[in-house]
Amino acid sequence: MSAPEPIPGARLLFSNDAAVAQLNHGSFGLVPIPVQRAQQRLRDEVEANPPRFFSVGLEERIAHVRRHLAAFVGADPGLTALVDNATTGTSTVLAALGGGIGGDGGSLGSGDEIVTTDHGYGAVDLAVDAFCRRTGASRRVARMPLAPDDDAAVEAVLDAVTGRTRLVVVDHITAATARVLPVRRIVEAVRGRAGERAAVLVDAAHAPGILPDPVAGIGADFWVGNLHKWAYAPRGTALLSVAPRWRERLQSLVVSWNQDAGFPDSLEWLGARDYTPWLAAPTGLFVLRSLGLDAVRRHNTALAEHGQALLAEALGEAVPPRTGLPMTVVPLPQGAVTEPAAATALRRRISDELATEVGLAAWRGRGYLRLSAQVYNREDDFQRLVEGLPKLLRR
Repeated sequence: MSAPEPIPGARLLFSNDAAVAQLNHGSFGLVPIPVQRAQQRLRDEVEANPPRFFSVGLEERIAHVRRHLAAFVGADPGLTALVDNATTGTSTVLAALGGGIGGDGGSLGSGDEIVTTDHGYGAVDLAVDAFCRRTGASRRVARMPLAPDDDAAVEAVLDAVTGRTRLVVVDHITAATARVLPVRRIVEAVRGRAGERAAVLVDAAHAPGILPDPVAGIGADFWVGNLHKWAYAPRGTALLSVAPRWRERLQSLVVSWNQDAGFPDSLEWLGARDYTPWLAAPTGLFVLRSLGLDAVRRHNTALAEHGQALLAEALGEAVPPRTGLPMTVVPLPQGAVTEPAAATALRRRISDELATEVGLAAWRGRGYLRLSAQVYNREDDFQRLVEGLPKLLRR
């Protein structure tokens, strides 16, 4: 497999350091220059007259942005709120469930269970564990293979669901292992097993910009996704979409002036916060569409798979089954990384010694290096890692 042809002019839209091979777009994204400029104009507008910016028409501008972004992911804007990131959205959902589930006035608490998977994002697991400590609930973990097929993924989740399950948290695209999970089938299976007794939260942090209309047709109780990764929005831009039965339960984690306005306004208004990431986010979608959304997806996926094949060959490791994503993983040699602290240390060495940024996680006692591909990348970025990583691992 050869590297795809670059998209003309795309590399000039970004201001990343040319001396660094940036192969970790999936963690923090990279904001295109036109979006940076749009956000700076908004900052200038704020500073020119803060009282006017915050008091005249701001809520309507936020609502307009919400409608625009919700349409991009296939969500109902009336059932969707802007939040800072997927982790904030998850904590908001947990707080709502702690005050009662299913509209029956009961709280998710002692004796109840929350199901997650062993492919889940670490910060979400920490949020669930903290919630369980406060409430007396417990967490059960569904274990899946590195590359589960759809049937195996559904079966793993159902095996973890019991009569005490009140919430299932499942990733749409897994962060550490770069897999697409069949969330629609999982939602349907959980409904068939537990009815409305168990809610389903889809952590779709990576889905906007990668998957078309990622909210539409899933039927989850809650869906939360970031737009600052693959949809070119400024960092701090995410959407939380909820099913109608939960709309009245969702409230902001911070009480502010719009608390009585209800969802979604109560979540979005936090007084003198920085709203410029949200207001500039539509410019990111404009850039993405100008490049050609399908062309960007094809380019990024082909380049990520090409880089994966090159690195796996250099390390003498098998290439995991492909998923058609702009993120891929390569297993590291056995013993190179066995726990999270070692993964962090190796990632920093790769950054310092190879001037290359990657994702790296310890999953089931083995290291997996995650490669992201974006339109600013070239094959040379991956070649630097291919040439340098085997030597670095031997030292």
